[in-house]
Order: sequence, then C-alpha cells, then structure tokens
Amino acid sequence: MTGAYLFLSVFILGLIIGSFLNVCIYRMPRGLSIVRPSSSCPSCKTPVRIYDNIPVISYILLRGRCRGCSSAIPIRYPLVELLNAVLYVSVIWRFGIGWYAPAYFAFCSAMVVITFVDLEFQIIPDAITLSGIPIGLVAGSLILIDPFVRASMLGFKNSFIGFISGGGLFYLIAVLSRGGMGGGDIKMMTMTGAFLGWKAVLLTTFSASLIGSIVGIILIVFKGKGRKTKIPFGPFLAIGALITLFFGQEIFRFYLMR
Repeated sequence: MTGAYLFLSVFILGLIIGSFLNVCIYRMPRGLSIVRPSSSCPSCKTPVRIYDNIPVISYILLRGRCRGCSSAIPIRYPLVELLNAVLYVSVIWRFGIGWYAPAYFAFCSAMVVITFVDLEFQIIPDAITLSGIPIGLVAGSLILIDPFVRASMLGFKNSFIGFISGGGLFYLIAVLSRGGMGGGDIKMMTMTGAFLGWKAVLLTTFSASLIGSIVGIILIVFKGKGRKTKIPFGPFLAIGALITLFFGQEIFRFYLMR
C-alpha cells in the first residue's frame, strides 16, 4: 500500500472510530449502554439514519442540525471525529505501520474520550481507565516502539514500573493535596504508565502541570476566574500524554543536551 493510500485509509478509520467515540462521550457519563439502542437525536429521539451518520460529511450536509427536529448538533461531534482521525494518522507518520499501531490507536482514542467527558462532567470514566490498564500492561510487555527510544522493547518491567509510578505518584499527590487530585486522575496516570513506561509518567506530569498553569493564569486574567475555581485536570493530562507519545524522544534529548 502506497503512502497516500495508507494515510487516507487510516484517516477514514480514525473518522469511523471517532464517530463511535462520540457515542462513548455522550453515554458513558450518563450510565447508558454504548451498544444499544442505536444513535438518536437527544432532542426528538428520532433514530439517526445511516446516511445521516457519515462522519463529518453528514454534519456538513445537514448544516449542523437534526433532520427531524432541526435542533442544533453540537460542533463537538465532527471535532472529535477529525481529532481522532488526525491522531491515527500521526501514529502512522511518527512510528510507521506495524501490529503495535492498534495499541497506540486505542491509547489516543482513550485520551480523546477522557478529555471531552472530563471537560463536561468533571469525571474520568472507569470504563476507559480500568480497561486500559491491563491492555497497556499486555501491550507494554511486548515489543513496541518506546516513545523515547525508537524500535526498542518497552518490556513488562518498564511497563509495570510505569503502572506503579503513575498510580503511586498521583495517589501521593491526592493525599498531600487533601483531595485536590481525583481518583479518575490516579487511574488515568496508572493507565498511561502501563502503556508508555515510567519516563512518560514524569514528562506527562510536567507537561500537564505547565499547560494547566498557563491556562489557569489566562482564565484568572481574562475570564475573572478565582484561584479556587475547579478546572478538570484530565484534559491537561491527556494533552501531556499525547505530547509525550509523539515528541517525548525529542524533548528528553533536548533536555539532556543542555
């Protein structure tokens, strides 16, 4: 398969999976099944027809409105589909094609769901993190591409240390901050450590803290938010984890050269 067709195929796959992620984002925090019933309009409950459920294209053709009741469809739907597709293509661009790619696809999709659910509901679904932890440990036990060293063996030892350090570090933060860190964040970083190893835990934590601090300052200065305003940390951790996945090697090399 030539490069162009490969990237196009992966992009389309990302769009399709992204459409399913929208189902997860809407239903998981509401305690609904992600399997049944089929998708329907939240306003009029009319089932979404197959030709109205084509990722991104249907949103454009419907002009962002339900065919049945003309209620506005949140822009989140095409954004999630596009974001997931771009992340899938980025995995192939960064690491190449291989049997390990599905593991990184799953990790990226998990970060997308966590981000949008936490932004709206201030929770991180256990269905994502608790299922992701064993998947990360299994994947990390096999030959994968470590984001810090190309074509290396992440190995069970590194994966398990990441699993322990991710959960342990954030549990310690939660204790010291007296509830300032939620259980969802602890489980999320446990999953991240299992997938990417202990180095990723450190870089993800640093990146998330830096980005979170910048966003917090902006909200205080321009939006009038107070210092005690609660801001979900999951999205920042997700961004930090993705930065680590795609650019961790370069960041560590730059730091060590200084």
